[in-house]
Amino acid sequence: MADGQSDDTADGQAEKSIDEPLAEHDAAAAPPRATVVTETAIVAGPELKKKDFVERVVTRSGLKKRDAKLAAEAALAVLGEAIANGEELNLPPLGKLKINRRKAQANGMIYVCRLRRPDLGNVAAKEPLADPAEDG
Repeated sequence: MADGQSDDTADGQAEKSIDEPLAEHDAAAAPPRATVVTETAIVAGPELKKKDFVERVVTRSGLKKRDAKLAAEAALAVLGEAIANGEELNLPPLGKLKINRRKAQANGMIYVCRLRRPDLGNVAAKEPLADPAEDG
């Protein structure tokens, strides 16, 4: 610098470059740099309608269609109420659902949720929720 001044800051310490590692830390132990994600993957598949859902429940459970429809509609109603109340759902094998945001619209509510699914290979080995002998 001009007039014989050094590259020192006001407190008398020399300025260090941001890119230089600090002397008290080992450069090899420095944490990795953060990466900014600019794109997200949107996964969209075919839509599952309630009629098809009930048919799958009938096939999987062996229940009569009218019984399966009543049970599926009741389960969907309970799930809808829990989501509307802002409850966190932990329902294996579906997964863990957490509501991150919600916004009121003219025709209903928009919910932004996070669903964490378990490894389906491990879920199949677990015990069923009900005994097959406990038919009501």
